[in-house]
Amino acid sequence: MNVPKEMRETYEKISKLLIEYSEKYLNKEYEELCLHALKKLCRKRPSPLKSGRSATWAAGIVYAIGSNNFIFDKNQPIHMTAKDLAAPFEVAASTASSKAAQIKKMLKIDYSHAEWCLPSEAASNPMLWMVSIDGLVFDARMLPVEIQEICYEKGLIPFVPAYKKEP
Repeated sequence: MNVPKEMRETYEKISKLLIEYSEKYLNKEYEELCLHALKKLCRKRPSPLKSGRSATWAAGIVYAIGSNNFIFDKNQPIHMTAKDLAAPFEVAASTASSKAAQIKKMLKIDYSHAEWCLPSEAASNPMLWMVSIDGLVFDARMLPVEIQEICYEKGLIPFVPAYKKEP
């Protein structure tokens, strides 16, 4: 996904913050999801990134992606408090949370979209596997392989569980 010319400088500033943060506190999967969100925000017309501090946007992106991947849950391999997440950006946790809410709404970030979930956690996220067939909701992992294939082809599930075929 390309970044428009007029947004490249902003992209470079924020991506640098995200990459440095991810290297120190997160991992490559988080970094890739955060950069994906940043690119999408750069491509919005008009881009919301044209106003506000780079650090605030970076904190909001990490907060949005992190909260969607349960970063505040102590049982997760990578976890932290909201205050700890926001502190390196020199942003208040409430500011990061508020910006994250805006980002989640703009990009439609939620638990049921594989696009915003850590790939390593996709298999264990029950929301990614719920599909509606004739108005009834099913766990795609329990459906016959033929139907799993159709669901995968339509982009409803991240991979075909019967084949353990991950993206």
